[in-house]
Amino acid sequence: MQPKKKLRNGTLTPQEKKEDWCLSSIRVRIEHVIGDIKRYRIIHDIIRFSCSEFRDTVMETCCELHNFRVGRTPAVG
Repeated sequence: MQPKKKLRNGTLTPQEKKEDWCLSSIRVRIEHVIGDIKRYRIIHDIIRFSCSEFRDTVMETCCELHNFRVGRTPAVG
C-alpha cells in the first residue's frame, strides 16, 4: 500500500493524514524486521544457488531464527 500524496499547492484531509500515519507505523515495523532478518549473512549476500526451493528454505529458516531470537511463536500454516 502506498501513502496518499498531496496535490500541488494542496493539503491532505485529516482523515488522509491519519491513514498515512497508520500506514507508516506499520511499514516501519516491517522494515525493522526485514533489517533484523538481513543480520544473517546468507540472506544479506547473494545466494548463487539456482534452486528456488533452496532460497525459500533459507529465508524461512532465517525468519524462524529471528522469531526465536525475539521470543515470538512461529506462524503455523
